[in-house]
Amino acid sequence: MTRWLPRTLFGQMVLILLAGLLVSHLVGTLIFASDRAQAVRAIGGYAATQRIANLARLVDEAPPAWRSRIVAAASSPTLQVSLSSTPPTFAAAAANADSQPIQRYLAEQLPAPLAQRLHVAVSAAALPIAGDAAAPPIAGSAAAPPIAGFAHHMAMGGMPMGDMPMRGPPWMTGIGDGPGLQAAVQLSDGAWLSFVAALPTGVPSAPWPFVGALAVMAVVVVLTSIWAVGRVTAPLGVIARAAERLGRDVNAPPIAEAGTSEMRRAAQSFNQMQQRVRRLLDDRTRMLAALSHDLRTPLTLLRLRTEGLQETDERERMLATIGELDAMVGASLSFARDQAMAETWRRTELAALVAAIVDDMAEAGLKVTMAPAEPVVLECQPGALRRALVNLIDNAVKYGKAAHVAIAVSPSTVRIDIDDAGPGIPDADLQRVFEPFHRLEQSRSRETGGTGLGLSIALSIVQAHGGAITLANRAEGGLRASVSLPR
Repeated sequence: MTRWLPRTLFGQMVLILLAGLLVSHLVGTLIFASDRAQAVRAIGGYAATQRIANLARLVDEAPPAWRSRIVAAASSPTLQVSLSSTPPTFAAAAANADSQPIQRYLAEQLPAPLAQRLHVAVSAAALPIAGDAAAPPIAGSAAAPPIAGFAHHMAMGGMPMGDMPMRGPPWMTGIGDGPGLQAAVQLSDGAWLSFVAALPTGVPSAPWPFVGALAVMAVVVVLTSIWAVGRVTAPLGVIARAAERLGRDVNAPPIAEAGTSEMRRAAQSFNQMQQRVRRLLDDRTRMLAALSHDLRTPLTLLRLRTEGLQETDERERMLATIGELDAMVGASLSFARDQAMAETWRRTELAALVAAIVDDMAEAGLKVTMAPAEPVVLECQPGALRRALVNLIDNAVKYGKAAHVAIAVSPSTVRIDIDDAGPGIPDADLQRVFEPFHRLEQSRSRETGGTGLGLSIALSIVQAHGGAITLANRAEGGLRASVSLPR
């Protein structure tokens, strides 16, 4: 399930906002639809009862000869009116709590004599009225037009002026489908005027203007939320890029302490951490330089005393050991000096830099060659990178008899492959050779003069550039050292 969720903080925050927006819109729509349904029921019921009261007063006050024509003209698919000499039968409805407010309202609208002879009933389901094949006539409605004949008249397309269609447009969903209302009032001359109406249900329909307004509001809120979330999460990207830059260059400039209070505190903490890391590395470098420098004096004294001994094989071995120690101290001092010097990063043509190294070493009589390479520009510390490549190529020449250099470029990285023709390295020792002062006894003899720091220094420089060094034994023989640098 979580695999479908966004991985970024920006995506997750936008998803949360969209989910909250969707829920709020759904709840708001339901509340609106419920209130709208109540309003439709109230207005529809008011209209029906008002029409019944007006018709009852009109028919009661009209001359007897006019009543039948008034009743026939007033009947419609939503309100069936009939006039009879006998009281109607409320077969489809029974008096209940829903009929009481309607009866009270009608009694207030009618004259007192009519209000006293008023009967109202509301059914739970819709009553079949005009236009419905199952519509039963109200008992005793002989003076009114037959319901079946009225339905036939409507089916043939005839409709008295002012009538409403039984089925209205989509926005009138629920009108004519609600509970059945039956009302009967005895007129002053003893005749009974009966009404059958369908009250509106107020079923929630699709209020398209409201839906359109919600859609427009949702689009505005989504666009605003995306902009706001992007603005809030953007500082996190600044810190991430600063951390990546710090991994390559501890002397990188500090990030700006701006934005929200949380962002300012995070930027301050990051800058303080960078200062502490820089001081720690500076202290380590100074301590290494001091130790290496202080070791030079006892080594020099030891060399002088050893040279004063008689020339024996033991004396030569002692001098060789002292020479190795002196070379290690020299390498450590050189490494400390390079670390202490903050070289400027600048755009450098890498292929030209590697070609210059190969040419210099070839002119010195070393077996070093290079495959043709296309120009590639890289942001780096050219002096430090040159030293790393020199160490790797020199290592290949010393222990692999020859070195061949090739450059491969991809959209995101630059890879420098250095192949030698030596015996290779056991797979178990491919990573151990990067440890300081570590040398393989079988393939790296002391006669070569190595100090065990070359690969360590090269790895440190390449990692400071955000890259990596990998060693692998080639199938055709020899070792391949690959330097990968980000573009």
